[in-house]
Amino acid sequence: MTDPTPLPVGLARRSDGSVGCWWAGDDPLYVTYHDTEWGRPVVDDTRLFEKLCLEGFQAGLSWITVLRKREAFRDAFDGFDPTSVAAYGEAEISALLDDATIIRHRGKIEATINNAGRCLELQEQHGSLAHYVWGFEPPASDRPSPVTHAALRELTESAASRALSRDLKQRGWRFVGPTTVYAFMQAMGLVNDHLEGCGQRATVERLRALLTDAIRLRFRADVPVGISLSGGLDSSGLVALAKQTIPTSLSTFTTEYRE
Repeated sequence: MTDPTPLPVGLARRSDGSVGCWWAGDDPLYVTYHDTEWGRPVVDDTRLFEKLCLEGFQAGLSWITVLRKREAFRDAFDGFDPTSVAAYGEAEISALLDDATIIRHRGKIEATINNAGRCLELQEQHGSLAHYVWGFEPPASDRPSPVTHAALRELTESAASRALSRDLKQRGWRFVGPTTVYAFMQAMGLVNDHLEGCGQRATVERLRALLTDAIRLRFRADVPVGISLSGGLDSSGLVALAKQTIPTSLSTFTTEYRE
């Protein structure tokens, strides 16, 4: 029997009785994305690069449009492997512009190729894209509390997204404005913007805490929350560390963090 209790603005009760954020609607693809991916921490460099690129393609469009084309994008861009994409030339650009299964925008395509090269440079400098990105995790004091529909409506960018956007641009990245970067931060778990009362919020917060615990154990017990991923620990090393130090959460960590 459906619970008749009214929900706060921004939450929706589905036919199965679960409660989620309003934006997922009832589209099965969008609901699955909301429930199994959005906001869950990502430490895999290829997936991080993919998410940042797709947020750039989404500029001016709805995210569901990009989500429906994501597999086609993966096929077209060699799985968003930065090394492969960075080597694209005019022949590959022409082929992509002829590919009706993706968003054929020359500027965004050329930006993706450019950004692949910048990603390789960043990996060389910081060890991994994950190290770099997680260094921009905002402190709790910069986050809305509680996370409500009204708060998110006003939060299209943040101090952290502006800082990350500015630094990426200085490094030569394109299509990485502060609004695009904030959407990326939401998608890959740098922030948890599932609304209070959403059935996924607690799960995402637990996964974020697990990542923080792994980082703490890599360094020392008194390292504050929100530290930069540094010290020579790459993405695969982080997963390996979690396997050694948090064995009761292995399946959750390895499957959900890698996606």
